[in-house]
Amino acid sequence: MRVDAVYENALVWTGTGLTSALAVLHGRVVALGEDALGVSARRRVDLGGGFVVPGFHDAHNHMAWFGMALDDVPLGGCRSVEEVYDAVAARAATLPPGSWVIGSGYDQNKLAGGHPDRHGLDRAAPGMLVRLKHTSGHMTVVNSAVLDQLDLAHVPVGGDVVHADGSPTGLLREQAQLLLRPLTYPTPVEQVVRGLDRASERYLSEGITSVQEAGIGGGLVGETPAELAAYQVARDRGVLRVRSTVMVAASVLHDLPDGAGFGLDLGLRTGLGDEWLRVGPMKLFADGSLVGRTCAMHEPFDGEPENRGYFQVPEDEIARTIRKAHDAGWQIATHAIGDRAITVVLDAYEAALAASPRADHRHRIEHCAVLQPAELTRLASLGLLASPQGRFVNELGDGMRAALGEARVPWCYRLRSVLDAGCVLPASSDRPVVDGAPLLALADMVRRRTASGAPFAPEEALTPEQALRAYTYGSAYASFAEQDLGTLEPGKLADFAVLSGSPLDESAWDDLSVLATAIGGELRYQA
Repeated sequence: MRVDAVYENALVWTGTGLTSALAVLHGRVVALGEDALGVSARRRVDLGGGFVVPGFHDAHNHMAWFGMALDDVPLGGCRSVEEVYDAVAARAATLPPGSWVIGSGYDQNKLAGGHPDRHGLDRAAPGMLVRLKHTSGHMTVVNSAVLDQLDLAHVPVGGDVVHADGSPTGLLREQAQLLLRPLTYPTPVEQVVRGLDRASERYLSEGITSVQEAGIGGGLVGETPAELAAYQVARDRGVLRVRSTVMVAASVLHDLPDGAGFGLDLGLRTGLGDEWLRVGPMKLFADGSLVGRTCAMHEPFDGEPENRGYFQVPEDEIARTIRKAHDAGWQIATHAIGDRAITVVLDAYEAALAASPRADHRHRIEHCAVLQPAELTRLASLGLLASPQGRFVNELGDGMRAALGEARVPWCYRLRSVLDAGCVLPASSDRPVVDGAPLLALADMVRRRTASGAPFAPEEALTPEQALRAYTYGSAYASFAEQDLGTLEPGKLADFAVLSGSPLDESAWDDLSVLATAIGGELRYQA
């Protein structure tokens, strides 16, 4: 047998063990170790002693949003509302009067002065339209010029417009952000394609070879009703650089004629596509944000005795939508962060599965942030997947602790307990909510420390190998892709990253970098 390439002079972690080389034919692994070194090859590639791992797979990210936000005013580094206003003013000075000034990434938990407001934005950018998205994506603040164009008399259920002293501050929370749609939606397909191009290029530089896009076509995170078309255009042009599974917003599914179930036109549902672009789960929002204090909680947020958060859709609608999607054969991914939301979602999944049992459904709870012990037991018994974000502990952990109070921190973004309960654990970033580089997340999944250095439920820490397996095999499993992805074994796709050292060695992490990334056995990135 003559193979296309042999990658040698490396230490290869296959997902199950270590070996020395891999051989690739037609985009798939065909041999490992001595077997690979012994075959005839058109190319032999010396990896310079690098450490090879299966390509990282981000099980929950927002690639289009991230790529397009690279043009926004970056606010993640701001430490006061005055710094936010200064950044807005600096961008406004470069634009013609009446332009949009769009920023993203601020976190009121890290800002002296809390949330920006419309008055400060009015002063910073007179004569402009200003829109700033919170790092969570669950809130947006606008200036008066935008606020004056919104239909504030008809705020959607599941959201609110924050007021102070009887007037709106400019802060729109959760579904209230949909009030902006007449001014901003839909995003042009070409703009989405450009975002996918820029984002996936960055992903390759970080060793990411596969992603799951957590909501397209509608809802809070959808950019356009033609969003799947944007992915197809990007693929046709060769700028969809990583394998992509897209979750479809629940709001765009509907009852099909002739009893054909609940789905998209033509009966499209989970599973359609190929190894580069696939339709994945239905994505449903149950509640909101923990750092924004809008997720649905059993008990109040710390220091806010009247605030237990709220649902984004009525509780009975959550159950009804999950039942219809389950019966129609969809995999379901439901965003639930607060413990009350998780209880309601578990009830809905349990009822759907009792009425229509289905083996290997792999229904998911996205984030699954505040998970009480009894609910963890239920999650495992129902065969569900929790999809948490390890990086949140570092970047958002201090804000999450402030929202929960110390007593509930042990329930927050649990990792080890999910594995111990017998569940497969995927890994993800929710990018651009936090920095999505997998090497950063792996460290956080093991170290469990906040940005201030404080321990955050350290009993939930993973071993380096468990963290690495979550970011490879676990995420592939969560999208029914483990037959092709997640490990480097004969017959599987040759998607891998070459690292400067071993991620299994915690002492090497601070200097670890990505040297190269391959998809289908072809190097798509080299440092």
